[in-house]
Amino acid sequence: MDIALEQPARARLITGEERELPVPAKLRYTSTNPLAVHLDFPGEVSLDGQGATWIFARGLLEAGLRGPAGDGDVHIWPCGPERTVVELHSPYGMALLQFDTSALNRFLLRTYAVVPPGEEDLGAVVERGLSTLFGGV
Repeated sequence: MDIALEQPARARLITGEERELPVPAKLRYTSTNPLAVHLDFPGEVSLDGQGATWIFARGLLEAGLRGPAGDGDVHIWPCGPERTVVELHSPYGMALLQFDTSALNRFLLRTYAVVPPGEEDLGAVVERGLSTLFGGV
């Protein structure tokens, strides 16, 4: 059975002028892709007006809540006891966002209730990935 979670998350975009602008976001998790979390932004805050989704490892979120974590396009680290920074890199630039740590922790704990850490069915994930890659060949 596929179980999906969604949780609104208030983010604050840190600008070059060191201002904080509120940005609506949504965290998503599905049992069919148990290693990943999705961070969705609506069209009104994306460059193309279509919205944007960032997908990264659930383990990266967990590690980033405890200390600096991440390679590549997504980096996460604590910023004091109440905030967590998520840094997103794309070909169009970089976004630095702050989230309430308690909201991210709550979301992570909810994902653990769906699929506990270490109990992810990796065989099914690999099978779906290969099927997508090869288009049912």
